[in-house]
Amino acid sequence: MDALIEFGKILLPAGAVLYAMYLVVKSFLTKELEKKLIDVKIKNTDIVLPVRLQAYERLCLFLERISPNNLVVRLNNASMSAPQFHQVLIAEIRQEFNHNLSQQVYLSDKSWEMVKSAKEDVISVVNIAAEKLGEDDKSVDLAKKIFELMMEKNNDPIAIALKEIKDEIRTSF
Repeated sequence: MDALIEFGKILLPAGAVLYAMYLVVKSFLTKELEKKLIDVKIKNTDIVLPVRLQAYERLCLFLERISPNNLVVRLNNASMSAPQFHQVLIAEIRQEFNHNLSQQVYLSDKSWEMVKSAKEDVISVVNIAAEKLGEDDKSVDLAKKIFELMMEKNNDPIAIALKEIKDEIRTSF
């Protein structure tokens, strides 16, 4: 029995020291892990930040390129008929969109939905304008009709999407 008590006298302090060492080592490893995570986040920010900003820039450029003011002026050819011009406009909008499709991973869901909505609104305006014209009308007539329909709209979908992207940039950075 005395041997058991003597063994307990040795084992109890040794156990307390071992537990204290465990807590110290655990605390040290936790702090080191936190430091590593912070370093990784900083490195990711250094890499991802420029890419995200570039994505925002590309989508702003996309929205500017598909705005009817820029799109019609850039693509209008007086020798085209209205139906031909209609096809060129729709193809250009879709091509621009497909070219920038991968940028959605850097935007919030709300901003991406606004970009898609702006694209669909522009396509809708172009389609409605084309439906109101005949086969014999010229591209200039379609351009005028697109501008008329855009002026009738209360809200410019391009401006709304651009504002959303700019707001997201301001809150993110």
